[in-house]
Amino acid sequence: AINISQPSFSGTDVFGYTSFLAYSTIPNITFYYEFHLKFQLANHDSALQDNLIFFTGQKGQGLHGDDFLVLGLRNGRVVYSYNLGSGMTTIISKPLDLTLNIHVIHLGRCLQKGWLKVDDQKNKTVTSPGRLVGLNVFSQFYLGGYREYTPELLPEGSRFTNSFQGCIFDVQVRTSMNQEFKSPGTPEGHPNSGRSVGQCKDSPCSLIKCRNGGKCIESGSTVYCDCLTGWKGAFCTETVSICEPEHDPPHLCKQGGTCVPLPDGYTCHCPLGTTGTYCEQG
Repeated sequence: AINISQPSFSGTDVFGYTSFLAYSTIPNITFYYEFHLKFQLANHDSALQDNLIFFTGQKGQGLHGDDFLVLGLRNGRVVYSYNLGSGMTTIISKPLDLTLNIHVIHLGRCLQKGWLKVDDQKNKTVTSPGRLVGLNVFSQFYLGGYREYTPELLPEGSRFTNSFQGCIFDVQVRTSMNQEFKSPGTPEGHPNSGRSVGQCKDSPCSLIKCRNGGKCIESGSTVYCDCLTGWKGAFCTETVSICEPEHDPPHLCKQGGTCVPLPDGYTCHCPLGTTGTYCEQG
């Protein structure tokens, strides 16, 4: 069995084969998914050119209509693409801040709408073309590289030239908003196979700089910044709005009232049939 909690990927070897880990197929990914992960680059040159982070999809045809989901790095930016069978759609981040030792990615999709958030950059959204709304993939979930030597057999739009170079931490996925995030694999966190992968030598908390009093927490393969009250985000650099659930104290809007922030506080927009400062009457 392969027991690697924080894998280190070496890239593409002299024979052209990529390092990778393969996990069992992620179930129930058809209509909704969210992924969280963190990574450390081995360098700021070849690791940022055209490098796969993860892939799952229909393989062996190389057709334009093949369903797939792929995440990678290209020209110093994070690239997230998917195809539901009626055309590919792509979100590209702003250039990575290379002064950061570890980068954080949140991405997801609900039916045709996808989103990507990298580090403390603003969230980006996109809508896929056509009418199809389901992602039909049955392959394993590949992290860091492909098993195949011939990327031409992979769906158009999902082909990255090189394997990831560096360490990947804390890969988490859920396929429903009501689920908790879990590591891929069966049993959880355990890959089925791999090639040229080692254990990352650096402790993630030695690399992450949590800001504004936040504290780095490392538990197994999970790493995150525990932010002080009033702060959020990958590195505790984003302020919590008074209307957000994380705000302490929470807003007082009742009975389905919508909290709307104001320069000096907030107001409650009340649903039909309710009234009062906090929609408490009715």
